Amino acid sequence: MSKYVIAIDQGTTSSRAIVFDKSGSVISVGQKEHEQILPRAGWVEHDPAEIWQNVQEVIGIALSRADITRHDIASVGITNQRETTVVWDKNTGKPVHNAIVWQDTRTQSIVDEIAGEAGTDKYKAKVGLPLATYFSGTKIKWILDNVEGARKKAAAGDLLFGTTDCWVLWNLTGGKDGGVHATDVTNASRTLFMDLKTLSWDESILADFNVPLSMMPEIRSSSEIYGYCKNSSLLRETPVAGILGDQQAATFGQAAFQAGESKNTYGTGCFLIFQTGEEIVQSENGLLTTVGYKIGDEPAHYALEGSIAVTGSLIQWLRDQLGIISQAPEVEDLAKQVADNGGVYIVPAFSGLFAPYWDSSARGVVTGLTRYSNKNHIARAALEAVAYQTRDVFDAVNADAGVDLTELKVDGGMIANDTLMQFQADVLGVPVIRPVVAETTALGAAYAAGLAVKFWANKDELSANWQEDRRWEPKMDASERERLLRNWKKAVARSKNWVDEDVA
Repeated sequence: MSKYVIAIDQGTTSSRAIVFDKSGSVISVGQKEHEQILPRAGWVEHDPAEIWQNVQEVIGIALSRADITRHDIASVGITNQRETTVVWDKNTGKPVHNAIVWQDTRTQSIVDEIAGEAGTDKYKAKVGLPLATYFSGTKIKWILDNVEGARKKAAAGDLLFGTTDCWVLWNLTGGKDGGVHATDVTNASRTLFMDLKTLSWDESILADFNVPLSMMPEIRSSSEIYGYCKNSSLLRETPVAGILGDQQAATFGQAAFQAGESKNTYGTGCFLIFQTGEEIVQSENGLLTTVGYKIGDEPAHYALEGSIAVTGSLIQWLRDQLGIISQAPEVEDLAKQVADNGGVYIVPAFSGLFAPYWDSSARGVVTGLTRYSNKNHIARAALEAVAYQTRDVFDAVNADAGVDLTELKVDGGMIANDTLMQFQADVLGVPVIRPVVAETTALGAAYAAGLAVKFWANKDELSANWQEDRRWEPKMDASERERLLRNWKKAVARSKNWVDEDVA
């Protein structure tokens, strides 16, 4: 009998394969970073071929480190960076362009064109999303409009679109030799093209974007057998049985299944998801309405989401662009050298401002600088920016939900930073709780894949696996919290409306 489930976590900065046992514990990990391609300001790309190569390698690393084979694996789950867009030729298996990453802002003119007089909420009632550069739809249109021959090939039915879950699934299950072209409802809900009620592609919106329906993957549930591995000899004949976009996967991995439950993931960006059950709730406060998960033939569960573009990638920026640190963990060491931020605030609007502001014309600012300011204050301001942005989204969730959240479950790479977690509790004014298994994104994909093949019997068994590791209680005086938040709001105001005809 198979003892494990393996999850492929195709993220923004790296691809990982993680083996989990029945208790939800991590047995082994394989990880490999891929290149961040930055052709010009606002453009962010990945090489899909590199990603697929890395996925194959990390599967081998994870299996080797666990000293197991495919016969020990019950099923494969996939989780992925959402919205990142791959378009490829189904006959050759080769992408027609680099993947355009969710952070990329090149499609603002497409947003403006399609929004027209109706504005950015043109499709929001149907798809739950505003028109924004963030989502896949504008990225598909850009590729078709700008890659020579792409539109002709698309019209002939030769091109396929997918987010990276779809790209990995297609390649795993045979590629050009019969690969399965499918995605799940959570990823489909991030394209601008899926009707939240019918869970199907809206052909009228596709027509507005001039995107052929033939390019689009089949929309499936988050937990079912999509196909079997063919192109990975290490996992040959193993069922691929779970797909969840990374933030929905993290929520699932936190066992936050019911309406009113929530989590916040601290990764490249930051994403707070609040479950609304089987009810579709339209936000009045700048949040997104999205699909939370769908298990097999069961009804879909929906969620509100607050999406923040830049959190962990702000620390990478300190490392790679400014050279203030050489490794990400050093940011906490610098931040602890000072008692406070010295009046310095960073608004990392590198891709504009996401929730709850949705200002694509915003750009990053560092404000409050004096001769007293040093790199320690910069490091502290970077960490604090993560917490302030989360507070903005937290307030929007409370306003939409009508009931204040009394605690926040957290996951993702940055939760290892105790200084950040304590400041997060302080600035929210509620406890912040870290689980024993911090790899909740991959765990959620594993859970979905395991449920489909009865490796786990039901969601109750998954809930029983969840355990608290540590909690941070707020310690800051309310008056100090309000002072800091007031200054943060001033900094945000200075980042807005930056881009115009004279500023690219």
